[in-house]
Amino acid sequence: MDLTIIRHAVEVDHGIKRVSMSFLKQHAAKDRARLSTELCNQIAAELDRLGLITIPHTLPRSENEHVWVILKDSTLGEIVHIGVAFARLDDVGMNPIPQLFDQYPNAKIHLC
Repeated sequence: MDLTIIRHAVEVDHGIKRVSMSFLKQHAAKDRARLSTELCNQIAAELDRLGLITIPHTLPRSENEHVWVILKDSTLGEIVHIGVAFARLDDVGMNPIPQLFDQYPNAKIHLC
């Protein structure tokens, strides 16, 4: 699995790039017939190894879906990490700003 082309594309586009799951699958495992949960987890692990994160945080299994790929060490990447932390705290009832995701329901869906 070689996703370095994704890393380079993200770097060229100032730290963020919108890509289709089909494109990710093609570069991760073009011989695979479909995007399984296992393959999505492998892709996410490889992206993490390359210093990248995605929104939505959990990769969709549909090849027609798109995701944002972001440099982890960028300002935007840090903001996403903070959002993920708040979403996880919210899931366990420990969010220090309990009404946060009432105002931004789509944010929580994509951060989890």
